[in-house]
Amino acid sequence: MSCSSRTIDHLRRQIPRFDCVPGCHDCCGPVTASSEEMARLPVKSVAEHDAALAEFNCVHLGPKGCEVYDQRPLICRLFGTTPSLPCPRGRAPEHLIEPHVEHQVHRLIASTRQVLV
Repeated sequence: MSCSSRTIDHLRRQIPRFDCVPGCHDCCGPVTASSEEMARLPVKSVAEHDAALAEFNCVHLGPKGCEVYDQRPLICRLFGTTPSLPCPRGRAPEHLIEPHVEHQVHRLIASTRQVLV
């Protein structure tokens, strides 16, 4: 496991979890992820990517929500856990993410090549 994968796993464990509103996908627009995160996701065709982008959706958004929820990128995990990325429906974990952890996530994102999911 590379340092980036260990870092990603470490940060994932520190991001608080909460339950989304069933059926909601308001935060599931096109996002970017590192190649380490992309390697954990199923490969989608160009046609699937184009169709998702045409609707401003994530290519991994299915009829029942996120199809890669357990492996979703760090940026997706931040939605609703920080005042800078609030849940549009007002949901949040009991305790928001620690500011230093959020900073580490943003620093990792800024320091890695990001590609459109």
